[in-house]
This record gives sequence, C-alpha cells and structure tokens, in this order.
Amino acid sequence: MRIKEVSTWRLKPPKDLQPESEPRRPSWVERFEIANPMSRYPRYKKRRSSWLPRWGNVWVKVVAEDGTFGLGFTSFDKPVAAIIKEHIAPLLIGEDCLAIGRLWDMMFRMTKPYGTSGLACCAISAVDLALWDLAGKIRGEPVYRLIGGPARDKVFTYATGNDVDWYLELGFKAVKLACPYGPVDGVWGLKENEKLVAETRELVGDDVEVMLDCYMAFDVEYTIRLARRLKPYNLRWIEECLIPEDIDGYAQIKQAVNWVSLASGEHLYTRWPFKQLIERRCLDILQPDIHWVGGLTECLRICAMAEAAGLTVILHGGGNDPYGLHLTYAMPNTPWIEYVIFSPPGVPLEESCRVPLSPVPKNGYMKPTDEPGFGLKVEEEWLEPL
Repeated sequence: MRIKEVSTWRLKPPKDLQPESEPRRPSWVERFEIANPMSRYPRYKKRRSSWLPRWGNVWVKVVAEDGTFGLGFTSFDKPVAAIIKEHIAPLLIGEDCLAIGRLWDMMFRMTKPYGTSGLACCAISAVDLALWDLAGKIRGEPVYRLIGGPARDKVFTYATGNDVDWYLELGFKAVKLACPYGPVDGVWGLKENEKLVAETRELVGDDVEVMLDCYMAFDVEYTIRLARRLKPYNLRWIEECLIPEDIDGYAQIKQAVNWVSLASGEHLYTRWPFKQLIERRCLDILQPDIHWVGGLTECLRICAMAEAAGLTVILHGGGNDPYGLHLTYAMPNTPWIEYVIFSPPGVPLEESCRVPLSPVPKNGYMKPTDEPGFGLKVEEEWLEPL
C-alpha cells in the first residue's frame, strides 16, 4: 500500500481533558533551581525556561491509499514542520508505507546537505513513529507485537522530579532527582547537591533506587568530585553530566568512577554516536529519546548494538507516551522506563498525560494496550494544521 499524504499538525485536546484536581503545592519545576548547560551565565542560570525555545510539539499524520493513517510527534514545532512539509513529505508520497527501513534510509540520506542531526533527526523521528503506527493499524496489531512481542509482563517505571514524597505516595520504587547546582556554584554547590541526595535517601530508605540527572551542566573534574561525595548514598546511576559531544570526557569519567553506573544519550541523534560510546565503553546505560534520535526504527538498532555489548537501554521519557512504552515492553535489554512528572503533587497522572488518555504508571509499573498501532486515543478533530 502506498503513501498518499504526509502532513503536520498541532495537537489541541478538548478542555474537558485538562487537569481539574487542586494541587497541594507548586511543582518542583517552579520551586527548584536546576543545573543546566547555561548555568555559567547568571541571567539564565536559575530556570531552563529562561533560555529554552518556546516551540511546542509537532504531530505528523501519514495517510495510506485506503485512508488508514498513523500518527507520530516530536518537539520544536515550526522548524521541524518546515523540514517535513517542504522536503521530506513530497519525496515520500507514493512510496510503500510498510517499507519503513527503506523510508528511514531515504530520510536519513536526503537530509545530508543540511545535516541529519538535530532538527532534521527530530523530523525523521516523527515520520518514522507515524509509519509504525500506520503499520500496526494496517496489520491490526499493537506495535510491540510487530517488533517481537512482549519481553516482560509489565515494565518497571521510575519517576523523575524532585517531589519525591508524592512519587512514593504514587507507589514508585525508584526516583531520579534533578541536580540543582554545578561547577559555577563551587564547594557550596557540592554541599547542597549532597544535601539533596542525602535527604532523599533518608526519605525513601534503602529499598528505593535513587538516581541523579545532571542535564549537561558539569565538566569532568566536577563530575568526579561530586561522584566521590555521593558514594555513601548508593546511587543507581549519574546521568548526562557532560554535553553530548564530549565523548572523551565520558571516557575519562568512566575510568575514574567505577562505583556508580553512568548514563546518557537523550541529546544524541541517530545510532552513530551511540556506536562510538559503546565501542569506548563510556557508559553503562544508553538513553536515546525515541522522538529525537530517529524514531522507533533507530531505537531498535541502538538496542541491538547495546545488547551485543552487554549494555542496558532506558529511553529518555519513554513512559510519558505510548511510543516508548511499546519499545520498552518488547526489547529484552530495556528493563526500566522513565516517567517524568512535571505536574504538581496532588494532580493525578491521568490528568497530566503528554498524550491524553495514555497509560500511566500504577504502583511503579506500566503496560501498553493491545490496540492496533501505538493505541493512541487522539481524535482527528483534536489536530489543527501547522
């Protein structure tokens, strides 16, 4: 069956799907300073929102000749939408909609003149996810069955955010903290970071896993110093301490720090940088983002490379929508999934889904539905042209 149409959209869910519950307090995003790659500049230090672009998500609809359609989405709406509408979409019309590997390779190669990484890779990701959703609908099966079937009965889920008491109440048995301070904060910042981890360990006890997300804010020396201070608190891993391009830096840290796992990868594009990280044994846990790295097709390749090297893959934000959940449910080396919680304590997760009416964690576990494709509940009337 051939592709009839590829189009871009903005999702506008109805008002009755907006959060209604009264929060107990503001979310950690509003209350905490979070270390970030712009922390060295005082004007932009305290909040990521002060320098991040104001772009939202862009949804892609791929329609087959018989009218069946699949949906995918990614970030950075207008720039990515331009790449899809003005370049990718016209070249995919008339192609076999089930030849997903061929279509991925075409998109990969056609974007070479302006660089496949970054925004172009996000565009490829959205189209790829829409193609897999379409394939599942055409075949009448959930995507996780198309890629091998379930590898487990349910998926262990950890919560990301600093409202840890709320996550314990929701039943999570693993939490990841956003690190507040970095190199520019000196010794005081090291002490405050340790204080956050120590208080969290005391709150959750020894039976709950604790991780630390550093969001590209550190350098090699600072990461090693902080890792040494945090050794008594038995962290499961330290995440994304360096900018993604610094593969040599990750290798240095891995050599110096052998008592805690290292994780990263959400800001890497395509499988090629993951190949380098694997070959140099820089990381223990690979964290591609299915909406940025190249979609489900590229995540499958990364999982295969990691499996051969004896490494684990845990998708960035994989539990926040059905796309990552299907991959994690099906792959043998994806034992955990992340659920990032930006909503305030007291607001049920069902009211704050990134994709409305998606599965949410229950007592620290998730499972996809058996509906065709990714099982999205998105109605066509919720989509506005972009």
